[in-house]
Amino acid sequence: MVEAVSDIVLETRGLLKRFGGITPTNQVSISVEKGARRALIGPNGAGKTTLINLLTGVLEPTAGSIWLDGADITQLAPHQRVRRGVVRTFQINQLFGELTPLQSLALTVSVHLGRSGGWWRPLGADARVAAACEA
Repeated sequence: MVEAVSDIVLETRGLLKRFGGITPTNQVSISVEKGARRALIGPNGAGKTTLINLLTGVLEPTAGSIWLDGADITQLAPHQRVRRGVVRTFQINQLFGELTPLQSLALTVSVHLGRSGGWWRPLGADARVAAACEA
């Protein structure tokens, strides 16, 4: 008998966050399938940022759980979630105004490859970084 493989990569189950008497997320249960793109919309104060902060580990839920690829990540620290691929982007279209898009990408790839410690080296000096940027 072959075990079924789930297409669900991110899931929350009964996610709840309370700040005293305020409950910005109340029993939030979502499932995101592999390859899917979802938008989170709503008015100010609807709990969008709170939900993202729960998913990324910036906040701890009052109740409920967060699952990534079938593993419970509710108690993982933010840096552990990043290693598993849970990252947050902000609505800023260019972090470094003086860098080209390629240079910005090279900076990010350098950090990911553990090469960011060589700040004195030119950004394109590492062939692995250049290859990853090209890909």
